[in-house]
Parts: sequence; structure tokens; C-alpha cells
Amino acid sequence: MKHFTDKVSAITGAGSGMGRALAIRLAREGCHLALADRNATSLEETARLAEAAAPHIVGAPLLITTAVFDVSDRDAMFAWAAETVRQHRRVNLVFNNAGVALSSTIEGMDYADLEWIVGINFWGVVHGTKAFLPYLKASGEGHIVNTSSVFGLFAQPGMSGYNATKFAVRGFTEALRQELDLMRCGVSATCVHPGGIRTSIAQSSRIAPNMVGFMLENEQQGKDDFEKFFITTADEAARVILDGVRRNRRRVLIGRDARAADWLARTLPAAYQALVVLQTRRMKRMAEKRAQRAAQLADRRA
Repeated sequence: MKHFTDKVSAITGAGSGMGRALAIRLAREGCHLALADRNATSLEETARLAEAAAPHIVGAPLLITTAVFDVSDRDAMFAWAAETVRQHRRVNLVFNNAGVALSSTIEGMDYADLEWIVGINFWGVVHGTKAFLPYLKASGEGHIVNTSSVFGLFAQPGMSGYNATKFAVRGFTEALRQELDLMRCGVSATCVHPGGIRTSIAQSSRIAPNMVGFMLENEQQGKDDFEKFFITTADEAARVILDGVRRNRRRVLIGRDARAADWLARTLPAAYQALVVLQTRRMKRMAEKRAQRAAQLADRRA
């Protein structure tokens, strides 16, 4: 797919972050949008920003529709796909972008939290792919973009649930791309592996109590430290993703951190784990020292 003008794109997780950035960039190129998110307020804000970014063509306004639902709900996803085609007459691109984060040890992980993250991060991608694929094939020119992560390339302690979903998205999408290549049906697929993107995912993530004292001093410190690794803007991530679609890339790495992680996992496929453990211990010691200094400062002020 060389251009997006007059195409129709469906985007999940469109209320913020990469989903919003994708919507705005696509709108600038004259692409019609079907946007979905769980948060109605933020979703409407994205629609407003996309409409403002769209070129003003007399007689051919950009059509932007919205839907509020949870991507883990299979029936809701299939209903949205059908409604998107009813409203837009077709669909050409699907960005299965919605995602959440969870930090917990495996031993202490609550099954409800695990089911929550698998439902959104993995089943959301599966539902979006299966719901829209027949419509993409009918359009004659389609593309599925599934968001994995840098944590779909290598694992990290305390992120097993997140790792599991993002590795799953990677395997699912790579198999999907191969099947589509065999079908020669006019539809392709790309797996996206973002590194640290400046979005709200860290502050909205779930951190289990078992992480405090194991890897973190407190929940907020964990979120703040996680956010320090966010080095790429959502707009830049959207630019790289759309360039990858134009070039029909099988895999898109976003950010120098993602490229470094990919190199590390390929160069040291087993040994990298020991390096991650060493770095995690180092970061934990640094966090403990910061906490001690903060406590001493508080005592002096008291």
C-alpha cells in the first residue's frame, strides 16, 4: 500500500498515544477513520484532532466514526467491524494497537490480572484480525498492523504477563503474514515492536504488591522509572509505522532501544538473560539509595 488517500483505517486504542498519533497522521493524508477506545472522552478528543488535521476538500469531507468498547470483547469487536464497513462501505487498514501493562512476579500473579492483560493485549489482536480480515480481502487492498513490543523480542523479570502477550502477538502476526503471502489475496501484515514510547501506558499500568521489595521500592517509583525509558514520541512512532506499511515490512522496530534489544536477543539469545538480571539488580540498588536519601531528607526537615 503506497498511499493512504481515500483509504479507510480502523484503529484500536485510538484515545491516546500511538493510536491517536496514527489517526492524526492518517487524517492528514486524507484517510477515513474508524476509531475505537474504552475511554469515550479521550476518543472524541482524538476524533476532533484528526478532523482538524484533515485536508479540507470541498464535496469530499473525511469520514471519522467512533466506537467505545473493550477489545477483549469478541462480540463487540465483530460488531464494530461490521458497523465500520456499513458506515464506510469498506475497510483497508486495521491497526490492532490497544494495549495495557502489568508488573508482577509469576509466583504472586493474580489470575484475574493475567486474564485481563491476555484479554486485551493478545485476544484483542486476534479478535481484530479475524473480525476485519474478510472485509480487508473484499477491499482488494488491505493491511493488518499488530502492535507487539520490544518485550516481544526479549524478556524481563516482573513482566511475564506482558512478555507472554507480546511474544504471542509476534508469533501470531508472523504466521498471519506467511499465510497471507501464500494466499496472494491483496492483504498483508506487519508486526510492530515499539521501544519506549512517550504514552500513558506506564502511569496506567497495573503493578502488583509483590513487586514492592522485590524489584521496586514503591509503586509510583516503578512507574516513574519505567517512564524514564520512553525516548520516542508517539508521533515519531506513527511515522515509522506508516512508512513500514508503505514498504510492506514484515517487522517494524521503533526507537534505538528496540533496535538494540533486537540485536542483543539475536546475538545472545540465551546469555542476554543474565545481563538483564545484572542490570535489574543494579537499578534496584539505585532505587534503594534514592529512597534512603529521600527518607533522610524528610527526617531532617521534620
